[in-house]
Amino acid sequence: MNEKATVLIVEDEKKISDIVKLYLEREKIQPLVAENAEEGLKLLKKNPDLVVLDLMLPDMSGEELCALIRQNSDIPIIMLTAKTAEEDVIKGLSLGADDYVTKPFSPGELLARINAQLRRHKRPSTRMTFNKGALEIDVLKREVVHNGRALSLTPSEFGILVALAERPGRVLSRLQLVNMVQGYDFEGYERTIDAHVKNLRQKIEDDSKNPFFIKTIYGVGYKFIGERDED
Repeated sequence: MNEKATVLIVEDEKKISDIVKLYLEREKIQPLVAENAEEGLKLLKKNPDLVVLDLMLPDMSGEELCALIRQNSDIPIIMLTAKTAEEDVIKGLSLGADDYVTKPFSPGELLARINAQLRRHKRPSTRMTFNKGALEIDVLKREVVHNGRALSLTPSEFGILVALAERPGRVLSRLQLVNMVQGYDFEGYERTIDAHVKNLRQKIEDDSKNPFFIKTIYGVGYKFIGERDED
């Protein structure tokens, strides 16, 4: 059931990351490996389904990285660490981790916990339709159709549309959209999002002043107001 799942391993000990990677590959789960927090943040742009996070990293604590990820993502996080004290476990979970595995660990048990989290946080369908088929989004094929007409969207426009459509009714700030679409290391000014949204609206809205899909929340950001069709 997890053939298309991707798991990001943020671990500076190669022996450990190699073991986890081997077990994931046996399960037909695609591993991404980062040796430090900086590499981990870059690989998050590949939208993995889960993160296995060591807490003792060379450039940033795992707790700090967990908190940073949680600012912009609800991706499941399993902390993998030698810190075994109860207060460390409580702290890790309070920062937003979904599970906590201590070293030394059983690779089989870790894999079982990974599979449990993947089942619990199964992503929505990669194909979404809204407003009785007026808007169709195919995430895997990167295709968008509006009223039967295929649209040509830039990567940023497509990323913004998917980020909003996957979270209907939820307000996303400009900074959140920058991080989701451009990546955590993007240095551009967050108000560039306004220009992308304006161009996007010209393509998916019949009347941008009376939108059916993307609503401006003044002083905050945007939210998706399209009505999801039943699958």
